[in-house]
Amino acid sequence: MFCMIFSLFVGGMMAQPGDNQTTVDVQVRPRAEYRNGALFPRDRGELPARFIANRARLSLGYERSQLEMRFSAQHVGVWGQDPQIDRNGRFILNEAWAKLRFGHGLFAKLGRQPLSYDDERILGALDWNMAGRYHDALKLGYESRRDLLHLILAFNQNDERVIGGTYYHPGAQPYKSMQTLWYAHSDEHFRVSALAMNLGLEGGTADRAETRYQQTFGVNLGVRPDRALDLSGAFYYQMGRTAADVSISAWMAALRANIHATEGLSFQLGSDYLSGDKRESTRFEAFNPLYGTHHKFYGAMDYFYASPFANGLNPGLWDNYAGLNVAVTPSLSLGATGHYFSTTSNLQSATGQRSKGLGTEVDLQLSWKLMKDVNLMAGYSFMSGTETMDYVKGGDHTRWQDWAWLSVNIQTRVFQAMW
Repeated sequence: MFCMIFSLFVGGMMAQPGDNQTTVDVQVRPRAEYRNGALFPRDRGELPARFIANRARLSLGYERSQLEMRFSAQHVGVWGQDPQIDRNGRFILNEAWAKLRFGHGLFAKLGRQPLSYDDERILGALDWNMAGRYHDALKLGYESRRDLLHLILAFNQNDERVIGGTYYHPGAQPYKSMQTLWYAHSDEHFRVSALAMNLGLEGGTADRAETRYQQTFGVNLGVRPDRALDLSGAFYYQMGRTAADVSISAWMAALRANIHATEGLSFQLGSDYLSGDKRESTRFEAFNPLYGTHHKFYGAMDYFYASPFANGLNPGLWDNYAGLNVAVTPSLSLGATGHYFSTTSNLQSATGQRSKGLGTEVDLQLSWKLMKDVNLMAGYSFMSGTETMDYVKGGDHTRWQDWAWLSVNIQTRVFQAMW
């Protein structure tokens, strides 16, 4: 009886479309990994790791002309991590936000939300990670067909307080406060965006807390003179103070060319340069790419900016890369990218000056659309490192370093109703 009433109710709603829309989306994404030197180079005698990680996500959306809301809950873990009889399941809200539209392109979006901007170099959703990346923030904005302007505001605390100040260490978010202004303009052949971010980073103790402020400014440019060529570039500069109250002066620059040779063949050439810290300097000069989707850059094995350097080093990074993508069929594509990595600051050890060269990484990837809403992806990467790599990341460069993975992404909309 309940099923019949429910189906009649849903059918009635779908038969009378109106201003309101409700959607339900589900995703199941298991990924098997073989790590034999991913994230960190393995040392002599260390055995490879194998596991299957999984994301199960359920998302509920509601929208009408002036209001949009989204709630998304997910369970993230490794197969075997939870008991067969589990009384304490880990199902959390990864998204919970509301967007209010005021007309004339003006809106306010508040709550737990992903922040994804430009190519996700500084602010990204980090979808490769099973958990993703989310911020508790208020976003105020204006959007038209060619121009976008967003102001993002955040202030974080560990809990409600009656008295005792606003000390936030250690905090769940990596910053105590954030104010970001972003503007973008685009047309058929040109796009430009500018970002200005101020972060409040806390130092000291609860009794003598002090917030230091770090600023990041940058521009992102893109030119597409025709369908065969897409050129892009970015430049960012960081200044202000670290949480330890050290002056910051750091920068990064990136250039990339996408060449579409034929309908199913494209090439990529690029170079990313991130300044490094010089230990003899009184300033901190290593650029921090902050909260971007780092897996998209600097090699798929995530040696850099997804895992820390060794010995307290921040030597910067110069990544020169070239790649190609081949669409074998409309459903099957193959990709290959080669990277050459080096530091951007000089490294000295007890034995003297070291080379800046870190090594070469090759990333291979397959993407196959098995059916509607079901994609299979696989990848294999290997790193041929140097003695300098051992110094800045640990491990033994004479050992074979590789990584393989296989993932199935099942993502579909299971319900949609308008009334």
